[in-house]
Amino acid sequence: MQLPEELQFILNGRKPQKRTIARFDGKTCIISGATSGVGLAAARRIAQGGADLILVNRNLDKALKVKEEIQGEYGCNVNLFQADFSNLTQVRDTTEQILDKYPQIDVLVNNAGIHNNSRQLTQDGIEMVFCVNHLASFLLTRLLLERIKESAPSSILYVNSQGHRFGGLNLEDLNWEKRRYSGYLSYGASKTAQLMTVWELADQLRGTGVTVNAMHPGGVTTNIGMNNGFLYRNYQRYILFPFLSNPKISGEAIYYLIVAPEMEGITGKYYNQTIEEKPALHSLDREKGKKLWKISEELTKLAGEAVNE
Repeated sequence: MQLPEELQFILNGRKPQKRTIARFDGKTCIISGATSGVGLAAARRIAQGGADLILVNRNLDKALKVKEEIQGEYGCNVNLFQADFSNLTQVRDTTEQILDKYPQIDVLVNNAGIHNNSRQLTQDGIEMVFCVNHLASFLLTRLLLERIKESAPSSILYVNSQGHRFGGLNLEDLNWEKRRYSGYLSYGASKTAQLMTVWELADQLRGTGVTVNAMHPGGVTTNIGMNNGFLYRNYQRYILFPFLSNPKISGEAIYYLIVAPEMEGITGKYYNQTIEEKPALHSLDREKGKKLWKISEELTKLAGEAVNE
């Protein structure tokens, strides 16, 4: 079947995916949102590869169980940091704690995310999904960036989604005050914002030894969206889950993208698991992406701080 380039994602998820047996010993990897689903699968696979883990999670009790499980099975070092990604002050404070403790950061996997059916605002008055999925990872990445550059060759990977194809990003109405709120469009907006950040970072980091890419983790079972109401949770659990795959495939894909020797030096790309593909055209609007970057800096209070010093 021959589909237009932008529709190849329909077939790419069914193609044989790439894997690597390369090791990752002596490396340090940060993963956000690692207590379940894709993040947990990635943490387990990266630990199996020999790396030490820094896990940033909202729920410390769940994170402690994950730490015990992974350390017991793989013998690596796992350290926990707590941050609610709807609270940018917590993200900033947690990042400072990480920087105080770790002189080397080889990989950052931005995975934490949510999906809301109804419009909610953070304590700072920012639409919740946009804040958690985009602004928090934007802030975390920017604050860690100098340390990641000092650790080069190093990499940043955004766990994105085919949900970016929903669109929804309106720079004049990020808080959905002028439009009727749509959970799908809000999610699409946040994931589109992530991709636009990837393109900007990739350009700004060329020559530093730091690569930045994004990937769709596949159609797998996750807890994203389970914060919504009874009907949505049961629809997801009993209607969708039987047709979805084990998130272990996502962990393998993430490991490949950050560890495989053939990925060295590759930056500014979007992958459907491990298959490179073209994202939605609206996510490639570089002029809009540059405007988004400036807005994101203002909302995270990073305005005036340069990426390259």
